[in-house]
Amino acid sequence: MKKILPLFVALAFTGPVAAQSIVVSGGDASDLSPLSVAYDELQAGRNAAAVDKLTHSAIDARDPSRLINLGTAYARLGQTADAATAYEAAITSPIRYDVELAGGTYMDSRWAARIALANLNEGKPLLALAR
Repeated sequence: MKKILPLFVALAFTGPVAAQSIVVSGGDASDLSPLSVAYDELQAGRNAAAVDKLTHSAIDARDPSRLINLGTAYARLGQTADAATAYEAAITSPIRYDVELAGGTYMDSRWAARIALANLNEGKPLLALAR
C-alpha cells in the first residue's frame, strides 16, 4: 500500500507540461489538513523565506514535497547545485507517495522530482508550490 500524505503540492512547468498542478491528498477530500511546505512564501516570490521555513520545518526532512519545494526555492535563488541536491534527495527518499495532477491523473512523487530535476538541468524555468 502506498503512503499518501495529507498535504498539497503544486508543481507547474513551462514547455510541454504547461501549468500542471500536483496535489497530494490524504484520501477523502473532507479529511485534508494541509501541512505547510512554504506555499505562501513561494507564491509571493519570497524564496529565501521559503528556504528558511523548509529547512526548519517539522515535516520529515526526507518528505518529497518538502524537498521539491526546497529545490525550487534554491533554483530561484540561483543555487542550482543545492536545488539539484534537493531534487535528488526527493528521488531517493524512502518516503514515496502518489501525487494527483490537476487533470486528475496521478504521478509518483519520485517521477515528479525527476521532472523537476530534468527541467533544472535543461535550464527550463519551473515553479513548485505547496499548500
